[in-house]
Amino acid sequence: MSLVSGVRRLRIHVTGVVQGVGFRPFVWTTATRCHLTGWVRNRPDGVEIEAQGNQDALSSLLRGLAQDAPRAAVIRAITTTDLAPLEHDTTFVVAPSALDAERSPSVPADLAVCNACLAEVLSPLARRFRYPFTNCTHCGPRYTILDDLPYDRARTSMRSFAMCPACLDEYTNPADRRFHAQPIACPACGPKLTFVDTSGSSTVDGALEAAASMLRAHGIVAVKGLGGFQLLTLATSDQAVQRLRLRKRREEKPFAVLFQSLESVHSYLEADKDEVRELVSSASPIVLLRSLTSSIAPSVAPANPWIGAMLPTTPLHRLLADLVEQPLVCTSGNLTDEPMCTDNDDARGRLATVADGFLLHDRPIVRPVDDSVVRLVEGRVQTLRRARGFAPLALPLAGDVPLLALGGHLKSTVALAFSSQVVLSPHLGDLDSTRGGQLLEDTVRDLLRFFDVRPEVVACDGHPDYASTVLAEELSEAWGARLERVQHHHAHAAACLAEHGVEGPVLAITWDGAGLGLDGTLWGGEALWVDGAESHVVAWFPAFPLPGGARAFRSPRRVAFAWLTSVLGAQWSMQGDFPEREIWGRVQGAARIRSVGRLFDAVAYLALGRSESSFEGQAAMELETAAMKSDATEAYPVAFERQEGVEVVQTRLLAEALLAERVAPECKARRFHQTLVEIGVHMARLGEGIPVVLTGGCFQNALLLGLLRGRLEREGFRVLVPERVPPNDGGLSLGQAWVARRRGEVSAKST
Repeated sequence: MSLVSGVRRLRIHVTGVVQGVGFRPFVWTTATRCHLTGWVRNRPDGVEIEAQGNQDALSSLLRGLAQDAPRAAVIRAITTTDLAPLEHDTTFVVAPSALDAERSPSVPADLAVCNACLAEVLSPLARRFRYPFTNCTHCGPRYTILDDLPYDRARTSMRSFAMCPACLDEYTNPADRRFHAQPIACPACGPKLTFVDTSGSSTVDGALEAAASMLRAHGIVAVKGLGGFQLLTLATSDQAVQRLRLRKRREEKPFAVLFQSLESVHSYLEADKDEVRELVSSASPIVLLRSLTSSIAPSVAPANPWIGAMLPTTPLHRLLADLVEQPLVCTSGNLTDEPMCTDNDDARGRLATVADGFLLHDRPIVRPVDDSVVRLVEGRVQTLRRARGFAPLALPLAGDVPLLALGGHLKSTVALAFSSQVVLSPHLGDLDSTRGGQLLEDTVRDLLRFFDVRPEVVACDGHPDYASTVLAEELSEAWGARLERVQHHHAHAAACLAEHGVEGPVLAITWDGAGLGLDGTLWGGEALWVDGAESHVVAWFPAFPLPGGARAFRSPRRVAFAWLTSVLGAQWSMQGDFPEREIWGRVQGAARIRSVGRLFDAVAYLALGRSESSFEGQAAMELETAAMKSDATEAYPVAFERQEGVEVVQTRLLAEALLAERVAPECKARRFHQTLVEIGVHMARLGEGIPVVLTGGCFQNALLLGLLRGRLEREGFRVLVPERVPPNDGGLSLGQAWVARRRGEVSAKST
């Protein structure tokens, strides 16, 4: 310790999400209040502070850093080093950013408009009245405009907008909430809106009004939002929504709805305090809420009681919603199965047959970021899509070897691990299209450039035909990196363990639609014993042939036929017409699957008559909806048989009961859910008291998750469930990184 006349000087290094969240102004204010001298500055690896004063003042600063940081900040670590005091240090200042440090995964996510900025936008006396790009250090674009680290205006897409004198005064005043707000702008110097109709006619003055007028007339407007284009139309007009579905080629998958305010949400939907907390948070994701009225068009979410509700995340969205004064469908600006548009010209080309008009602006979007989606299950958050507001916030992951994990094929994400942390990219979507594959490659290049990392390990799924697997093989060969293939459901379990900081062993119940298993069959109905890099099957559903392979994923009737024929034999008879009878001879050579997700499809056909699905998971969603209308508590009969050391669920009795029982469809649906709960409990008991993980796409089903988790917790099990990382394939890249890191540890110990 260096002391001169009772004065001490500390160098303080703060890591985590501490850039772009108002952290330096917070440090300046706190240090000034404590009568400290010195400086604060950004570094690529966090924020660095030198503070000088008496011990009490320094202690107050350190306490403030740990306890009172801005709400969007995430403090990972605070380290201190004693320095020799300086004799002529008289003030505390914000110093220019340093560039001479390794980068850390501390990039801020985009933040929803704060109440202070919104008040200005809505105040006729304010300088930024009705300005759609208003922001401050507590809100606004971050990751979507950031080219490089550290986070300074010169390294964002705002660098081409020179600040006017009034904005510059705010930007350079440490006492102002816009001090070093990198996207700072106003009507005099910032981005501007333009409205363009299909004829090419453009409007600058009155662009917002022109877009709102088109929406009120039941038109479709493509709006350039925070992280990409969105398609908007009236959510109260079935005609408008049906037209959007036809043009976007999205038959029945639910749309999200943008509401003007929280009061508007309460007028249409049920929202408890936990759901409201998520809606109004700085991340402001889409939140699944129950409908209260029939005022929302039925085609917004066909046969679904849940509406994906969102509040305005930017002043632009709020101003538009205020002008229209009705809820608006707000969906990604793309054609189905393609990435969303981010560039004005690209949008006008790709969405020309979808939108009636385009509300554009001239602030470039550096990278696409879609809206996040969450739901609350018995008061606990479940993230279904991790994107705006959450990505690319880092998670801890022990180990230092740089590692890239490329995820799966659906709901794709990329994970980059370095410096004992892992960055999970925003949701990228499915990789079926050429554009989807290109977005995956672009995201990999962007992450590696942004964080200046060269991976020594590349991890991927075990399926050889996934676009992500093919890319992983190419990259590992080009870089001379070690390739790690991680079984799909091991990765599902590992993602949950990574989120909760648990090593294992655990009993992981991994139920989903399909993932390639180690035996060549498609899994999705397993209980796995997982301990770090090791896993093995403890229990599973029996495999049955799936005629048509991936085509059957959209045909519950075909799945039902294949399952029933497999468990009851080729001679079984029932009422109803199965055209699939003619292909049974070819079924025997088909891929075999043991998936609970496909079992949901089969039961949806048998109970509800759902013969075809227009999107993945539709049949399961409808079965859940039906089950929630029944209070049946009795499960269907099932049996268990020990085969080669693995507990196998026998579903013949279930099939016979479904065919024989003459009850309401809702009762069948509920009893099927109760049956899965009994099966899950039986599987969990095989772990003999170790923690239980519930993960995989099937646990997006709130009814199944709530029933099974509640039952297990009442029996004394510790239950781990994905919360801030999706249980679906959006979490695979994180799980792959976790497993690959642990394999590396095992390999290092063995050598």
